[in-house]
This record gives sequence, structure tokens and C-alpha cells, in this order.
Amino acid sequence: MGVNQSMTFPPVTGPHLVGCGDVMEGHNVQGSFFRLFYPCQVAEESTEPPLWIPRYEYCTGLADYLQFNKRWGGLLFNLAVGSCRLPVIWNGPFKTQDSGYPLIIFSHGLGAFRTLYSAFCMELASRGFVVAVPEHRDQSAATTYFYKKVPEDDNQTTSETLEEEWIPYRPVGKEEKEFRVRNPQVHQRVSECLRVLKVLQGVTAGKAVLNILPGGLDLMTFKGSIDMSRVAVMGHSFGGATAILALAEETQFRCAVALDAWMFPLERDFYPKARGPVFFINTEKFQTVESINLMKKLCSRHEQSKIITVLGSVHRSQTDFAFVTSNLIGKFFSSQTRGSLDPYEGQEIVVRAMLAFLQKHLDLQEDYDQWNNLIEGIGPSLTPGAPHHLSSL
Repeated sequence: MGVNQSMTFPPVTGPHLVGCGDVMEGHNVQGSFFRLFYPCQVAEESTEPPLWIPRYEYCTGLADYLQFNKRWGGLLFNLAVGSCRLPVIWNGPFKTQDSGYPLIIFSHGLGAFRTLYSAFCMELASRGFVVAVPEHRDQSAATTYFYKKVPEDDNQTTSETLEEEWIPYRPVGKEEKEFRVRNPQVHQRVSECLRVLKVLQGVTAGKAVLNILPGGLDLMTFKGSIDMSRVAVMGHSFGGATAILALAEETQFRCAVALDAWMFPLERDFYPKARGPVFFINTEKFQTVESINLMKKLCSRHEQSKIITVLGSVHRSQTDFAFVTSNLIGKFFSSQTRGSLDPYEGQEIVVRAMLAFLQKHLDLQEDYDQWNNLIEGIGPSLTPGAPHHLSSL
């Protein structure tokens, strides 16, 4: 279990140790940047676990996104959670498997980044999935960065060095229509998910992919060990909408899991083209009648698509912030961080429902069908469809 003063991650329950590392490929903003969680072996040399918030810039990015003073808010975030570490083996040796592991591409929400869903990703990796979390460069992340090549002329030789360039969060201007900002973003997010898919497809086939991050993960060890016939896409909030659109655009994705999806960015004429199956796992306090109706519209076209609601949960219950115990963080999120449902119980319910759905639609040979009733919204703290205050309207 990852325990420290301000954060207690749920212990993973699968049979595998969890490895974790970052990948950046390409020397421009069109490249990709993602975190991988994967089954791993015991490392010969022990390494320090990675920080949950990987760099100080992300603390200031979160403060900026939440409309706090960037300097003081960043300091407060860093003080509260800056020392939290993930209970994973950093760049741990990949545990190869002849049949290959199924792959999940996970898209983060608005104002988030690649590490804020680590509890879900660690659990899925412990269960034998490779999970890739792209850090989106559409200006919807709290912040992110890429490396660009900069010419270096020292009179002797002309060479190039790599220089970081940061991409801040872009708020919607007062005179702007939000849809005109968010709709192009969701399409860029999908293209970034597809790029990660293609990178990992190449890696699996033995293609050399250069990871330009200093001390980055060596991808060559993944050769032949990802089952590209069993691929799902998943995401939270804005990432949920990204997953729904990605499923429609890429047939290699066999299903999608949309955690409390924010349906607003999807254009209305998208729905006739939507594919299934999609599993909508909603919290009790985020959705609107309009968004539920859009989900139902999609489900009416695909009988294997389902909607369930986790009672007593709020939007951030499906992020790592559910497990933050620091009182300082409460100053940022007030009552919205925690619902009435115990966050560890909520995590267990969502994970089991996900696993049952993934077994069904990726044809996994596991025992996750024991939780099939959760897909139908039958179980503790669950209701099928929308919560009563929305479904009765």
C-alpha cells in the first residue's frame, strides 16, 4: 500500500507487481507523451518510487486551472502532496508473456494530466493489462511539455540540443463559445490516443521507437508482449468523451469505458456514427438530464452499451484525489472531493464493474464474469441507468 502523510492509495489486488515509466517520442508538439503502467518482475536493484505529482510545474498548473493564485496555490499544492509517491517499480523490468497482455489507452480529464488516475491504472496493470495514459497537448491538461530541437553553434560543430517547451492550460475566454474550444480539443485528444496506439503497435512488432526522455522507459522489452487484438479505450470526464469518439474512429478499439463522461464536447451529428459497446460508469453528483439523454441515445443503438451510477460518489471520486487525506487540499476542492461513499469501496466497485465489462468484450479468460451483475447496475451502492433525481425527470 502506498502510505504517507497525505495520501493512501488502495493496495492493488491482482497477481502482478506493477511497473511504471514515461515515454516521449517525437521532437515536436505532434509527438506523443504518455505514462505506461504494466505487469513487471522484481527489479534487481531497488529504485526510489516515482512522485505522484511528477514535477513542481504540475502543482502550479493545477492551481492555475482551479483559478487560484499560481504562485501561492502551487506552493500549497506542493506542500500538501508534493512528496507523495506511487507504490510502483519505476522503469521496472517488464514481465513478458507469450500470449501478450491486453492494452488500455486511458484519456485524462480537463485540468488533469498523466498521473492523476494512477489508482485505476495500477490496479489494472496488477490484473495483467498494459495501460497507456497520454498527456494531452490540446491545452486541456493542467500543463504539459514537449522537447524541441534547438540549433547549437559553437563555431566548431553545428549540433542540436533538446529544450523543454511548456504548454499551459487554456481557459475559455469570456467572449468565446465553449463548444468551439472544446470540440476541436476532443478531436485532437482522439488523434493523440491513436498516435499512442500506433507507437505501441510498432513496439509490439519490434520497431525501434526512440524514447527521448532522460532516463525514460526502454520500449524494446515490450516487443511481442502486447495483444493488439485486445485493445480498449477508457477515460474520465473529458477523457470519457474522448474514449467514446475514439471508439467510433478506430475499429481496433473493441470497447470503451467512459467514467463520468462529459458529453458536451461531442457534436450532435456524431451520434449516428457512434459505435459500441460503451460502458458509462457515472457518479451521482455530476451528470445532467441532457447528458444522460445523450448517453441513452448512444445506448439505444448498441444493446451491449450500459449506463450505471455509483451512488454516494462525486466527480472527483474517480480520480486519485479521492485518496488524498491532506486537509490543505480541502481548501481547493471543498466538499466536491469526497462523496458519502467510502472512496476505497467506490474504487473496488468501479474496478470490478470495469473488469467484468472488459472480460466480456475483449474475450478474456479470467473470472471477472463473477461481477457481471455490476454491469447491469445491480450491487451495493449501484443503480442501473441514471440516479433517481435525473431518471424521473
